[in-house]
Amino acid sequence: MSPERRIVKIGQLFMGGDWPVSIQTMWKSPLPSLETGKEPGVESLLAGIRKLETIGCQLLRFAVADETQAKALGILAGFSPIPLVADIHFDWRLALLCMDYPVAKIRINPGNIGARWKVKEVADKAKERGVAIRIGVNSGSLPEDLRDVEDNAEACVTAAEREIAYFDELGFSDLVVSMKLNDPKDVERANRIFAGKYPQPLHLGVTEAGPLISGVVRNTTALVPLLKDHIGATLRVSLSDSMEAEVLAAREILACAGAAAKGVRIVSCPRCGRASFDTHAFLSRWSERLYAIDESVEIAVMGCVVNGPGEARRADLGITGAGDSVLIFRRGAIIAREKIAHADTVFENALSELIEEKRSKR
Repeated sequence: MSPERRIVKIGQLFMGGDWPVSIQTMWKSPLPSLETGKEPGVESLLAGIRKLETIGCQLLRFAVADETQAKALGILAGFSPIPLVADIHFDWRLALLCMDYPVAKIRINPGNIGARWKVKEVADKAKERGVAIRIGVNSGSLPEDLRDVEDNAEACVTAAEREIAYFDELGFSDLVVSMKLNDPKDVERANRIFAGKYPQPLHLGVTEAGPLISGVVRNTTALVPLLKDHIGATLRVSLSDSMEAEVLAAREILACAGAAAKGVRIVSCPRCGRASFDTHAFLSRWSERLYAIDESVEIAVMGCVVNGPGEARRADLGITGAGDSVLIFRRGAIIAREKIAHADTVFENALSELIEEKRSKR
């Protein structure tokens, strides 16, 4: 029988226990030097963070390579609408510096953070400041004595166990644990082994998963079976792609696993020679807006009358091509017909009406 999941507070976010699985991503570029938070460019950074929050990101991690980055992250954390995390490798002093600011969590890697006394200094300050720590085990940077262990999953669990034991000695319990490997089978097995023995919340993910297509497939293969068995408190879908793609992929993975509380579900056809309506271009224009909907709705975007409203008749709202026009339908019933040139306007009106109805029934 698995131990009861411990709850860890990260800023205003809770992980573990019965709390919903949260979504996170990682900022893809270095932060500029900041001294006050009033510099030109700060509002652009915050706009990017707000955009990620709008489509479902709840936690955002930044690489901290030097003191300039640590200070910039700390200043940005004071303005951010979501909790920010410092990702620290090698230099424990950067973790200490980050905790002089309202950074919500510190991620350290047991394979490269160094001597135990350095970990103790980080843990002591984190305990004093109420900052959570993630033990981030990565198969590519295991402690030296575990690097030649043939079973990667077991080696990662062993590395995590050692760190937990040391933090237990220090009396520090606000821990989140991750064990990231490249092989989906190893990711699933390592997390199953750990979840069967320890109460710490698990951060799920596949490391170096690759570009969009292969990365989404590998993450889905590894994470959906775990999430279906209620293993995992948070996830990041690592992709050689945009932060937005990572967040949206995580949303879809949670939905496939039945672990998403609410949100939009987009149903769209792949387009073929029958299509009279460019579904690809329409989705490109509308995806960000649709994923910002905070209601449980199904939206269908179809290219021809074969697919919609027939095959998509269960959608709360749909749009489909029909010759030189588009049809707008709700639950299979056609509610409007308009020339393709006016597709966005007629869809906007129907979507606004649907959302208003949903909200009025809360």
